[in-house]
Amino acid sequence: MLLGAAKTLSLIFSVVLITSAFSQALCPVDDVMVRGRVDHAPRNTRVRVQLMYSRDIPGESGDVTFEDGRFSIPVEFLTQIRRPVVGGMLGKCGRSPKTVIVTLVDQDHEYDRITLDFAKDFKMTGSSGYIVRSEVVLDGSR
Repeated sequence: MLLGAAKTLSLIFSVVLITSAFSQALCPVDDVMVRGRVDHAPRNTRVRVQLMYSRDIPGESGDVTFEDGRFSIPVEFLTQIRRPVVGGMLGKCGRSPKTVIVTLVDQDHEYDRITLDFAKDFKMTGSSGYIVRSEVVLDGSR
């Protein structure tokens, strides 16, 4: 009797683990591509991209140093809306940023900041990618 219960419990545990592994991949990872240039670039600066969600909740970010005043920054984000319940199941997809903040910074100074509306300022490129509609221009003389 005890051996049968252990086998049943082991089978249930295995099914939960397998289901959890597959359900984590149900929601895709999308990416946002921000391209642009920096005018009057100070030395040792970099461009930072910060994804912001509803209620001003910060999300994924990325930064890059640039060459010849041009930059291109991809930032990936998970489209899962809420945390998985029961071993990864029941999570909903469709999460996307509300705004994208692009800043020109060095270690202790912010030179310029542009806030982009995700719905208006980005267009979809394929099934999981978004690109800024027009080039972002940051000014380092500020």
